Amino acid sequence: MTAPTRTTGTAFAGNTSAGTPGSSAELIRAEAPVLAHNYHPLPVVIARAEDVWVEDVEGRRYLDMLAGYSALNFGHRHPALIEAAHRQLDQLTLTSRAFHHDRLAGFAAGLAELTGLDMVLPMNTGAEAVESGIKVARKWAYDVKGVPADRATIVVAADNFHGRTTTIVGFSDDETARTGFGPFTPGFRVVPYNDLAALEAAVDETTAAVLIEPIQGEAGVIIPDDGYLTGVRELTRRHGCLFIADEIQSGLGRTGSTLAVDHEAVVPDVVLLGKALGGGIVPVSAVVARREVLGVLHPGEHGSTFGGNPLAAAVGSAVVELLATGEFQRRATELGEVLRTGLAALVGEGVTGFRVRGLWAGVDIDPALGTGREISERLLDEGILVKDTHGSTIRLAPPLTITREVLESALKSLGKVLG
Repeated sequence: MTAPTRTTGTAFAGNTSAGTPGSSAELIRAEAPVLAHNYHPLPVVIARAEDVWVEDVEGRRYLDMLAGYSALNFGHRHPALIEAAHRQLDQLTLTSRAFHHDRLAGFAAGLAELTGLDMVLPMNTGAEAVESGIKVARKWAYDVKGVPADRATIVVAADNFHGRTTTIVGFSDDETARTGFGPFTPGFRVVPYNDLAALEAAVDETTAAVLIEPIQGEAGVIIPDDGYLTGVRELTRRHGCLFIADEIQSGLGRTGSTLAVDHEAVVPDVVLLGKALGGGIVPVSAVVARREVLGVLHPGEHGSTFGGNPLAAAVGSAVVELLATGEFQRRATELGEVLRTGLAALVGEGVTGFRVRGLWAGVDIDPALGTGREISERLLDEGILVKDTHGSTIRLAPPLTITREVLESALKSLGKVLG
């Protein structure tokens, strides 16, 4: 299937003023007494979106340079994905896995082929995929590797971000995510990222898996040295444990390849996917793995009422079709060079360093100019939406449908706020 051509015009389809419930300020104030305060969003209230553009309730237009942390790799409301969702909404949305449905086999087969693996365990959110991957790795360790009961360990990397469940934050070193949520699940060993010697020292006969992000997104788009992923693959094979790649944010075209591990031609035993798999329409995630790994699961041992539901499978299949053309991977590669060139020109002009892989960048701002949050707020005033991470670092991850001209304009806006 060939992806439709996208435009970046200023107009939104439909009536852009109908149904507006109040001003941005009123709506933000209305959230405070009724929503848990677990987020600190930028002060913008989005009401409409199309491709790379969003519009707030007052009709102000912004360029989305975050893309829902890569959940919107194909832009807002991509026509092929909206069509797939509409078509399925008219047919069937949920059966639960108590019954078969007509969309599931095609979705699983397409996703397995896209990733070069064998079997799929469909879930909903990224954190669910990670939790499922952990369960599968432990079951595999007991049933296949022969690790004694309740002694399986999993090695993870420092500065990781795999989600916010109690198990996952237990092996995070982010104190904001951890403090107040213990006691934590044992069985995890944390080693420095991008350090094969430390990883070698941590793996032993109890190790079920090594779980890492091929690129650490939340940490600031941290890209490991060339050869690191190859080294992880070789080490895990030698020690007889699984390599689990968390590609929830790095996968599905973002880095210029289908998966970030593809840059080193590495095939993990298990790949965790989410975010872009739902096309920005529905939450869809998956554990994709070799047959002998996912084959350890038996009826009743794991499940999800909504996992692999017909609507999710229809949208997920449409996402797989878009990626199968290779168009979005090529766009991310080509426009990634534009992003790299633009950021290089800002080094010494407010940017102290940056890391780019495809259309994904972590940009370190001179702390004298402000925190990452403050820079994000200044860009908001310029009509650009980004998100800060630690300290004075901001992340750039526009939809893969962005044009060269719009990307270059956004980089000029960044230079303006730093000047």
